[in-house]
Amino acid sequence: MEAIEKEEKLFYDIALTQTENIGDKTARQLLHHFENAKSIFNASPRRVAAIDGLSVKKIEALKKAIDEKAIRKELAFINKYGIKPLLITDNEYPSNLKSCPDAPILLYYRGNINLNELRLVSVIGTRKNTDYGVQVTHALLEGLQGYNIAIVSGLAYGIDIVAHRKALQLGIPTLGVLAHGMDTIYPTQHKYVAKEMTLNGGLLTEYPSGTGPDRFHFPMRNRIVAGMCDVTVVVETERQGGAMITAKLASGYNREVAAFPGRTTDKKSDGCNYLLGTNIAQLITGPEDLIEMMGWDRPAPKPALQRRLFPHLNSEELCVATSLEQADNMHIDELCLKTGIPASSLSLLLLNLELSGVVHPLAGKRYRLA
Repeated sequence: MEAIEKEEKLFYDIALTQTENIGDKTARQLLHHFENAKSIFNASPRRVAAIDGLSVKKIEALKKAIDEKAIRKELAFINKYGIKPLLITDNEYPSNLKSCPDAPILLYYRGNINLNELRLVSVIGTRKNTDYGVQVTHALLEGLQGYNIAIVSGLAYGIDIVAHRKALQLGIPTLGVLAHGMDTIYPTQHKYVAKEMTLNGGLLTEYPSGTGPDRFHFPMRNRIVAGMCDVTVVVETERQGGAMITAKLASGYNREVAAFPGRTTDKKSDGCNYLLGTNIAQLITGPEDLIEMMGWDRPAPKPALQRRLFPHLNSEELCVATSLEQADNMHIDELCLKTGIPASSLSLLLLNLELSGVVHPLAGKRYRLA
């Protein structure tokens, strides 16, 4: 029964995002006045009209909004690929983003981290980076290890993908914010990186499946990156471009912005130097500057799972339990990579641990400690 109610709620959440003439701001206003999306659609036109600022055109749009066939198709896609929809009223929705007036009311998330438990650092820049940009990005991420962070970027060419790849190499969770639906990856060359990111981080988008990477989606995507992160770091960029849009948006949302300086003759640093000269960004030269700027202390490491808690486990079982103790939950593929236990053996081992009451299975082949 709970699953049916959950799907019905999601049905109306999606319907609200597909209503013509109802943007994120209006939808948020409606959600504030009604208990949930379903209540909005079931309310009488007179009750909806009582909300200030709603035109007759918008009220009529609500009546025609539900395309059941399209929404059912989206629900099937969500269930098939283990995507987690996040409504702006949900606790799991990125808390920083909630405070932005133009935040999307619904996000689609595929990944394995809690977006509100880590310090989110956006690392962005030009799509045609130099060696200097690579070196700076690598040094920054290496210095941020152990500070309970996740790296956020847009999975684009250049600094974005450099940051994602380095984070994966270092074992730092990394999140890609997409300008299209989850049924595609743009650019296609980054699809293998994106797949790996879902095992330590994830992918996030406001767009349903079937939505292509149209040009105007990218600036919209940038507001999510800017709004959800604690700090935006611009590595190198020209005076024009997506990184400049993101930095200015972050500043407008009262988020911290940092930039690496470059020589006045370097076109790829022209944007960074502008951000610094106009006080939009603070100057940093390495991870130590960013840590000091943000006032971060290195958090104490989680205590390791002690054998005394599960004295009956063998070494392989304890390895699985320890891996699960370090995360909220894990997909079986991620456990396979983390523990080095072959998939065929791991399935049987997880079944034994489930029967012993040590682990609890979740939907989509995910597990957590019981």
